[in-house]
Amino acid sequence: MGPASERLVQRWETCGRAWIAVLRHVWSAGEAGMVERGAIIEGPPILFEIASLSWEDPILREHGDRSLIVRWAEDRPRGGGPRGEYRARLRDLNGVDQLRWVADLLRARPWTTSAWISLTVPGDTAEAMPYLTALSFRIRSYQLIMTAMFRSQNIHRSYLSYIPLRDVQLEVAEQLGLPAGPMRVFVDVPHVEVADADRVATILAAIPEPNAA
Repeated sequence: MGPASERLVQRWETCGRAWIAVLRHVWSAGEAGMVERGAIIEGPPILFEIASLSWEDPILREHGDRSLIVRWAEDRPRGGGPRGEYRARLRDLNGVDQLRWVADLLRARPWTTSAWISLTVPGDTAEAMPYLTALSFRIRSYQLIMTAMFRSQNIHRSYLSYIPLRDVQLEVAEQLGLPAGPMRVFVDVPHVEVADADRVATILAAIPEPNAA
């Protein structure tokens, strides 16, 4: 990306701070919308970057769903990374281990911009279409940067996706013998379900905006 594009990227030091910022983005700029599960507050698309991700994040521990955080942190699949359908599409999509393919490509061509993998399958039904649609990997400044692209995401519990994805980035970085750089996330339709609106309002009220007095 060039300098103009880089200015569009919001940067946050921790997963918890990024989570709160994106919640506030949806809350302040969102409009009424609908998804399969019902009414939502739909925010504009957003691109952001997270430097550090951990289940021990103090903001997540204080304001996230503690029972889900404990369950996801303890019930990690061998080797880390996402569980269920995402894991299958990363490890064996039409017989291809996509993470190994990425590592092999970057090892052979470290300058490439072609290390993209898709988690979609042509002809998938709408119900089968994953929310996470693609991952991009590139080596820049001697570190591995990963971008995750979501077609839609409920931001209320989005951290439950971000931290397992960091494990994917770390795995590919380890195969290449490189440190992992920031993780970027693009969400085309960030939203909050109306059913969760009261909880979101409580979370945002408890954490003042950075420039607030």
